[in-house]
Amino acid sequence: MRQLSDIVFNQNPLTMAASSTVVAACCEMRDRRIGSVLVTDGGLLVGIFTGRDAVGRVLAAGKSARDTTLAEVMTRDPKTMSPDQTAIEALRMMWTGGYRHLPVVKAGKIMGVVSRGDFSGLEQDRLEEERQLWEHLR
Repeated sequence: MRQLSDIVFNQNPLTMAASSTVVAACCEMRDRRIGSVLVTDGGLLVGIFTGRDAVGRVLAAGKSARDTTLAEVMTRDPKTMSPDQTAIEALRMMWTGGYRHLPVVKAGKIMGVVSRGDFSGLEQDRLEEERQLWEHLR
């Protein structure tokens, strides 16, 4: 079973200050071909901003991406996992919480971020088997 540390090894996650604008974050996500920004204050994780947030909390709400800061539209204090936890634990947490990105943090230090696409077919299959079992037991 893979640990999250195997997935985020040598990862350089995109981090930005809460005072950064949505347009700046979206440009960085586009350029790096990623779906999230870890929002920091003094090196500590304070939030996460995703492409879904850009659509739902900015565009659909009629806000200006140039004038809106990440602090205004980020998910504050996101759930995190330790790099010592397993990939299937991360998938379970994302499935239960209904989100696609999960910051990986150890002793307050940001190690990386995982998204559903980072997991292998075996891990995805195992989660699907668990879901089907739970549905059957209901």
